[in-house]
Amino acid sequence: MLTSLQNEQVKYVVNLHKRKFREENGEFLIEGWRFVEEGLARGAHLTKVFFCSECKNESWPQLAEALKVKGVPVIEVDERVLRKMSDTENPQGILAVVKQSRWTWDDFIEIVNPAGRSAIPMLLILDGVQDPGNCGTILRTALAAGVTQVCLTEGTVDLYNLKVLRSTMGAIFSLNIVTHCQPEEILKVCRSHKIPVFVGDVEGTDLYETHFAQPMALVVGNEGNGPSAAFQGPGVKRITIPMSHQVESLNVAMATGIILYEVRRRMTSTT
Repeated sequence: MLTSLQNEQVKYVVNLHKRKFREENGEFLIEGWRFVEEGLARGAHLTKVFFCSECKNESWPQLAEALKVKGVPVIEVDERVLRKMSDTENPQGILAVVKQSRWTWDDFIEIVNPAGRSAIPMLLILDGVQDPGNCGTILRTALAAGVTQVCLTEGTVDLYNLKVLRSTMGAIFSLNIVTHCQPEEILKVCRSHKIPVFVGDVEGTDLYETHFAQPMALVVGNEGNGPSAAFQGPGVKRITIPMSHQVESLNVAMATGIILYEVRRRMTSTT
C-alpha cells in the first residue's frame, strides 16, 4: 500500500492535473467508479489504477477481476494519498491513469463513406469552445447522436481537463478526436475530400430549410465570439436555429444538440 505523499507515482499523478505535463507524457487522469468502469468497457488504455480500500464500493470485486484480465496494474493507497492525487473535494476512492489516443486526419477518411460506422457521416468541429462543461456535453451528445469523428481547433478548452472529462461521462473513449487544429487546415482537408462545411450562425439559413449532404462537416463556435473568421468565408454554409420571443441565442451545447439531432433525423429517414 502506498502511504507516502512523496512517492514518485503519487507525484506523477498529481502532475497530471497540469495540461503541459499531460501533453508531454501523453497520459491523463480519470476519477470515480463509473468513469473507470466506462473506460474499461469502452476499450480505453488504462495504464494504472489507484484505489483506496476504505472507499471500495460493491462493484469493486467485478472491476478488480476485469482489470486483472486486462493486465492493468492496480495499486492500493491510503485515503490521505488518494486525496492528494484527486481533483475532487470528496474523492470516490478510485482513479486511473489513461494513455491518450493519437488520431490523425488519415483516421477520418471513413466519414467519406456513408457505409462507415457513424450513424451520421459527419466531422464535428469545436472551434474555440471554452467552457469545459459545454465541451464535454457536446462530445457526449455527439456520440449519442451517432457522430464519432471530432476535431478541436487551437484555442478550444483542453480535451483532458478533468471537468471536460467528467462532462463526457465516458463518451470520450468512443470518439476519434484530433486536437490543436487550425481552421485553414480543416477547410483544406474538407475541400480535398469534397466534404461541405456547415457552421452554426445566428444569421444563417433556417436549420429546417437546409439541405444536408452526406458526408458533411459541422462547425460550432466560441460561446461569445462565434466561429473563427476562416469559417465565415465563402464556401462555408451558415445555418441557424429559428427562435421565438426575441431570444437571440442558445447555449452552444444546447444548440449543437438540436442541430445534430435534426441532421440525424434527416439522414436516417432517407436510408
